[in-house]
Amino acid sequence: MALVVQSGVIAGRFSCTRLWLQSRGKELPQICSSGLTTAAKSSPTLKERRKELRGDGPDLQDFISGDLSEKSRWEEYRGNLKREKGERLRLPPWLKTEIPIGKNYNKLKNTLRELNLHTVCEEARCPNIGECWGGGEYATATATIMLMGDTCTRGCRFCSVKTARKPPPLDPNEPYNTAKAIAAWGLDYVVLTSVDRDDIADGGAEHFAKTVSNLKERNSNILVECLTPDFRGDLAAVEKIALSGLDVYAHNVETVRQLQRHVRDPRANIDQSLSVLRHAKAVNPSVLTKTSIMLGLGETDEQIHATLKELRDSGVDCLTLGQYMQPTKRHLKVEEYVTPEKFAYWEKVGNEMGFVYTASGPLVRSSYKAGEFFLKNLIEKRRTASE
Repeated sequence: MALVVQSGVIAGRFSCTRLWLQSRGKELPQICSSGLTTAAKSSPTLKERRKELRGDGPDLQDFISGDLSEKSRWEEYRGNLKREKGERLRLPPWLKTEIPIGKNYNKLKNTLRELNLHTVCEEARCPNIGECWGGGEYATATATIMLMGDTCTRGCRFCSVKTARKPPPLDPNEPYNTAKAIAAWGLDYVVLTSVDRDDIADGGAEHFAKTVSNLKERNSNILVECLTPDFRGDLAAVEKIALSGLDVYAHNVETVRQLQRHVRDPRANIDQSLSVLRHAKAVNPSVLTKTSIMLGLGETDEQIHATLKELRDSGVDCLTLGQYMQPTKRHLKVEEYVTPEKFAYWEKVGNEMGFVYTASGPLVRSSYKAGEFFLKNLIEKRRTASE
């Protein structure tokens, strides 16, 4: 089985490129006789008006499957896909998903609470939480463990993770507890991510490395992916993780070059991110490098294509593209809902450009179960060939 200690990152990495979903502490949706959730009604309900006042973004009921979530009925959707001034776009049907329930879902949630571990799945409101935690097509239960606490030192305009100038100190037991959790789940592919910790000298790189070594000591066959911050461009920190024994080094550029300052924290930028990805490959040529881009922030096709070319020129192996979703009213608005057909087009472009793996779709996120399944098989084939 494979755990995707999936990262929904945070200020400069992947984290918050996902679609946000917050299931904790909220009621399950009330389903109308038509099969649509109350969120799909034309006139706002009292709960929706209260949500507007609170400043919340999409919640669980906004993503629950209804009749229009069936592919055969997508063409019936007549809502706007591009935002006009002063408008807020309605969620299109292809972004509907399943209610997060099931034995694996509850097991993972209970284990995480017992060990005081955080997941980006919950913190970043990911809509794939039901599918990933519950198993599914690849029979893998996936979750994203966010190292170094749940509070970030940066404030990207797309990310809903808590921020502070000086978050609580690191938990020295976290690397051990993370390894213990993974051993208890019987997983064999792990994705680790973290918040940005600019308040720590090395940005938490040593903490990452200890977690990887703990995992490898327990089981040398565990495949480890680290979705890291940019460490303020500190290549020594990057090198520490790249040589820690991991198999995949991931760091997210988040958006096209032209929108970096608009979307990310001012301390992050695409040149710094590309430097991180290049250096990881330079010090460990056998490692796979990976990044993620959000679409729907107002980027043009020309800008996307140019950014993908920069990524390939920097030796990036794997790419994911997904739909940006506004986590709260205080964050960037969705400028466009990109259609599944357009996402399929970018997947074709990525494959033609030579990325080893390209995952592109409305609900695709930086750490994505099908992607980890593919990379697991690829890494195992490479190991067999080298042996």
